[in-house]
Amino acid sequence: MTRDLNNQHALVTGAGQGIGEAIARQLLAHGARVTVLGRRAEPLRKLVDEFAGQCRMELADVASESEVKTAFDQAQQAQGAISILVNNAGQAQSAPFLKMDAAQWQNMLAVNLTGTMLCMQQVLPAMAAAGYGRIVNVASTAGLKGYAYVAAYVAAKHGVVGLTRSLALEFAKKGVTINAVCPGYTETEIVRESIARVVEKTGRTPEQAMAEFVKGNPQGRLVQPQEVADAVLWLCGPGAGAVTGQAIAVAGGEV
Repeated sequence: MTRDLNNQHALVTGAGQGIGEAIARQLLAHGARVTVLGRRAEPLRKLVDEFAGQCRMELADVASESEVKTAFDQAQQAQGAISILVNNAGQAQSAPFLKMDAAQWQNMLAVNLTGTMLCMQQVLPAMAAAGYGRIVNVASTAGLKGYAYVAAYVAAKHGVVGLTRSLALEFAKKGVTINAVCPGYTETEIVRESIARVVEKTGRTPEQAMAEFVKGNPQGRLVQPQEVADAVLWLCGPGAGAVTGQAIAVAGGEV
């Protein structure tokens, strides 16, 4: 195991489980000091306890500007300037468009898009001044194509990809790379809960429900969180210095 991220401070949002936890573990394994950020302490505590002295937590709702600023200030006071930011926090809600209300629309934008923007605002000035930084936004294949019944989520994730591409151009000459990874359906608690809802509402078996989720993946399976984390790790490392403004699908060939 190389330690190519030694002396770097990484902050990962939504790191309590699934993709975010896998990303945090990869960065920790490669030597980074990692701040894990989420709304609840309990899911984050296992990483803090396991990697004592190398990992600490901050609590914040990424959709709250004041909470984000406080959390980032405290993280940097404790572990130094942030040179790697992974925006993984997000939520997915489904509803037919004509049954979706404005509150659901605003919530999907707030968590998935505005939260990403607020976190980047906290680190980009210092990264640009230092002449180095790595930002990876965890979007979704929903940022690259449409899906029925999740219009608000798709709109938010398209926004994340657009924001990534725009800021990559603004900071291209400042040593800061800004990219997105776009996982397909991934074996996480969110997908497991979605399968359970399908079973409950339609009477299908879990196997039938799962088949609906994987049919769009040419490999015929769910993506694993570790596979997404591996892509993020590469984008955060020294070998990806010429890669910026990209939205990389981690989806078994799904476009």
